[in-house]
Amino acid sequence: MGAFIKKLELPAEFVPPRTLMHNGVTAHAITRDDVADDVRGINDSLALIRETRGGKWPTEPVTEEEIIVDEYWHECEFRDRKSFSYILTSADLGYIGCAYLYPLGVRRPLTPELAQHDVDASWWVTPDAYDRGYYRTVYQGLRRWATIDFPFSAPHFSNMRIPD
Repeated sequence: MGAFIKKLELPAEFVPPRTLMHNGVTAHAITRDDVADDVRGINDSLALIRETRGGKWPTEPVTEEEIIVDEYWHECEFRDRKSFSYILTSADLGYIGCAYLYPLGVRRPLTPELAQHDVDASWWVTPDAYDRGYYRTVYQGLRRWATIDFPFSAPHFSNMRIPD
């Protein structure tokens, strides 16, 4: 099953939320307007992203030219209901990271065990946000968003570090 992707199954009438909120965290759908904040946030968080979210990205500092392409892709994926990516903000810090709802098989090879889930949820936060406990808050929010604001029943949280 290694090269396969399990597409997200969404009811035809479902309208994906462009804004989500939980315990002082606001998530809004990523757009090209977020490039400058995203570049700054990613580059300030390279080591922490690898330690907490894991995966192959990012391997080095990113540029606005790279991220504008990513953000356009995220916008198209959202529009086409293929995946959902959000910028995370808080009142005290502003930009604090990103959260993602992806099809299974995108971040990790699809296995029979993984295929029992219906969405891959992952996230990362900046070092300041991590120090203030937002990593756990976003995890709690994602658990709610995936199963209440979205119609998923068996999310897989693919971060390397999952809060207790």
